[in-house]
Amino acid sequence: MLDKISGLSAFPITPSDAEGSVDETGLRRLLARLAEAEVDSIGLLGSTGTYAYLSREERRRAVTIAAETLGGRVPILVGIGALRTDEAIRLAQDARAAGADAGLLAPVSYTPLTDDEVFRHFEAVAGEGGLPLVIYDNPSTTHFRFSPALIGRIARLPGVVAAKCPAPEPEAAAAGVATLRAAVPADVSVGFSGDWNVTEALIAGGAAWFSVAGGLFPRTCLAITRAVQAGDAAQARALNAELAPLWILFKAHSSLRVVYALADHLGLCRAEPPRPILPLAPEIRAEIFATVRTLSLA
Repeated sequence: MLDKISGLSAFPITPSDAEGSVDETGLRRLLARLAEAEVDSIGLLGSTGTYAYLSREERRRAVTIAAETLGGRVPILVGIGALRTDEAIRLAQDARAAGADAGLLAPVSYTPLTDDEVFRHFEAVAGEGGLPLVIYDNPSTTHFRFSPALIGRIARLPGVVAAKCPAPEPEAAAAGVATLRAAVPADVSVGFSGDWNVTEALIAGGAAWFSVAGGLFPRTCLAITRAVQAGDAAQARALNAELAPLWILFKAHSSLRVVYALADHLGLCRAEPPRPILPLAPEIRAEIFATVRTLSLA
């Protein structure tokens, strides 16, 4: 049974070959590392997990691998976004059957969607998918922007358990978190992504950190999360400040490209992003590796 989503939700990459077949050994290694660190949940097949580039069969296979590897130790939140509503419903059903605890639903579309279209999409998947849903607000990939009012409307659908939102800029964190928190029912978690801005959102009352960095460096990100949970904002800010060079790399080159380079460099898996996304140039990779060597990451 899925408890309320809170704490650190770590989002790993999904290593796969050039044909889009999931690398089972590599994925198991990444997931075992997260379970050993005792993260609060795992965001499988999120944007960092390149869900949109994998077939339905490989997505289900990734969930099966994760469920077998984790053995119920860590809740699994699974990306079920798709262009068509009926396909998202099937992906939700697949994920549930394979062992997922919740679905991460983003409004993926080629044609820009209206608020009502997004609401009906969530309504259908929540009603027919058989899986608790997390509202997945990621405008940098979907190009759809949720208003707090729309998040609140969707959050009242039966089966919607959390919202994953971009963290506001630090100076706007208190107001931004308060606005979202006021829009959703008390039993629906409001968490944040955008690693470089999340610490202030957590301090302001965010329930969860949906973290790209946490997918590779869970203990480092857990230290920040646990400091906030313990009420030690000063410690959380100090730890976050130490990661400023990593956040600069994420913003300059995209967090997805940076963690792909690092996963390969650290020997966790053979990792290249799915085409047409290209690996970073050698000189940028060298900059990333040199920077990370100066940080205390675990």
